[in-house]
Amino acid sequence: MRRTVHLAALLLAASLALTACAAGAREGRPRGPEAPAGLTVHAGTATSVHVMWNRADAGEDISGYEVYRDGERVTQVPGEKYMVDVDGLRPSSRYTFTVRAKDGEGNLSPSSREVTVTTLSDHQDETPPTRPEGLRARADGSRAATLTWREASDDTGVTSYDVLQSGTTIHSVAGDSATTLITGLRPGTEYRFTVRARDAAGNVSPASATATLTTAEGAGGGENTAPTGFRAVADGDGQHLELSWVPPDTGVRTTEYEIHLDGEFATTLVWDTSASEERVTHRLHVGGAPGTRHTVRIRAKLPDGHWGAFTPERAVTTATPSG
Repeated sequence: MRRTVHLAALLLAASLALTACAAGAREGRPRGPEAPAGLTVHAGTATSVHVMWNRADAGEDISGYEVYRDGERVTQVPGEKYMVDVDGLRPSSRYTFTVRAKDGEGNLSPSSREVTVTTLSDHQDETPPTRPEGLRARADGSRAATLTWREASDDTGVTSYDVLQSGTTIHSVAGDSATTLITGLRPGTEYRFTVRARDAAGNVSPASATATLTTAEGAGGGENTAPTGFRAVADGDGQHLELSWVPPDTGVRTTEYEIHLDGEFATTLVWDTSASEERVTHRLHVGGAPGTRHTVRIRAKLPDGHWGAFTPERAVTTATPSG
C-alpha cells in the first residue's frame, strides 16, 4: 500500500513539473503581432505629414495601429486602416516616425523601421491649386483599382493629392505623381472616386469630377497588382536561378513576395530595406540535376494584406557547369 501511494505521489509530481514546463514554454514564446512593414512618410504641407504602412496579414487579429513621432505616441487608428495624417507639426522641421500593431488582446508588436521626414517650409500662400482634371478609374481584378489624372497646377507647386472614396479621404499621393493603385476593395462592388490637390501651405483644390467603377467578381488580383519586368536566368552553378523584378506601384513600399517554382509554392521573400531600389533581385536555389527546365512566377503582398496577381510565368533551364 505504501509503495502504491509513493508511486502515485511521484506521478503527480512529474505531472505538475510537466505542466509548469509547458506554461513556462508558453510564457517564453513571443506574443503579439509582427512589426508593420513598408512604412513610408511624406510631407503634405508645412505642418502635416502623411504616414502609410503595409497592413498586417489579412488573417491576423489586428485591432489597431499606434503611430509614434520621435518615440512618443501621437495617434492610433483602427485595424482596418493603414494610413493617417499627422498634423500640428512645425514648418521645415525633422521628425522620425514608427508604427506598432496591436492585436485583439492588447499585445503590441515591435516597432516598424524608423522613417525620418522634413516638413515643408511655411509659405504665406492663400491660393489653392487648380482642380485635377481627366480623372479615370479602372478596376484591376476584384480587389484593386488604378486611378490616373492630369496634374494640377499651383503658384508654389502641388505637394500632394488626396484620393477620396465617396467623399472620404482614403489615400494620399505625392505631388509629382498623377496615378495610384488602390487596394483593399471588395469584389463585385461599385466605387466612386475623386481627387483633389494640396500645396505646401495646406490650400486644397476643388475636387475632380467623379470616376465610377465596379470591381470584378471573384478573388483574382488585377494585372496592375503584379510585379513588372520579371526576369529569370540560370546561374552558372546549375543549382540557382537569378530573379529580378520591379515592385508594383501601390503608393507604399512592397516588402513581401511569394515565389512559386514549377507550379508550387517555393518560398516567401521579405524585402524590407530602407533603400528604394528600382528592381528587386533574388538568387533562388532550385537544386536537382543541372540542365533541368523550371518554371517560376512571383506575386507581391499588397498594402491591404492580400496577395496581388502573379507575374507571367517564366521558363528557364539550369546551367550545366563546364569542367
